[in-house]
Amino acid sequence: MRPPVRLSLLFCAAAAQEDGWLHSTMILIEPTMQSRFGRRLRPRTLSGFLRTALGAARLEGEVSVLLTGDAQMRRLNRQFRHKDKATDVLSFPAPALAEEQGLAGDLAISVETAARQAQELGHSLTDELQILMLHGLLHLAGYDHENDTGQMARREAGLRRRLGLARGLIERTAPRQTRTARRRIGTP
Repeated sequence: MRPPVRLSLLFCAAAAQEDGWLHSTMILIEPTMQSRFGRRLRPRTLSGFLRTALGAARLEGEVSVLLTGDAQMRRLNRQFRHKDKATDVLSFPAPALAEEQGLAGDLAISVETAARQAQELGHSLTDELQILMLHGLLHLAGYDHENDTGQMARREAGLRRRLGLARGLIERTAPRQTRTARRRIGTP
């Protein structure tokens, strides 16, 4: 039997009211990720961004974010999505009963994958983690880019601009689009 994953709670922001919505966030960092990436993780910055993004996305309730590695993400992806590979972000919406108690859901993000993507795209690890958080929050809000007709991509593009983020996750993973289609979702 595998020992449980030890977590280090590095920052927990108190509940805050912004834009008329109640936002409570928690950033959990696996000790191995903390020792490997250290100050580059910037939990206070990430927690502040998460609260702001919750308000911008009009998502009410508590959200916890686990910053973990590729091995744990692969296990989670295999267990919950039946895909035996690591991924960058997973979203776990709260069940209806938990929503009534003020929980929006949880996100899990691979810091290792985020670091590789940040390096490939020429921006900071913090920027990449924020892009992944925004993407995950939209899934918690009920959006699904795999099954919609562009609603999530448009919402992500608008929020990305509003929050000052680089090109969004959907935009850079979607097949090449025509100039007209890119303009519709707000990409130059």
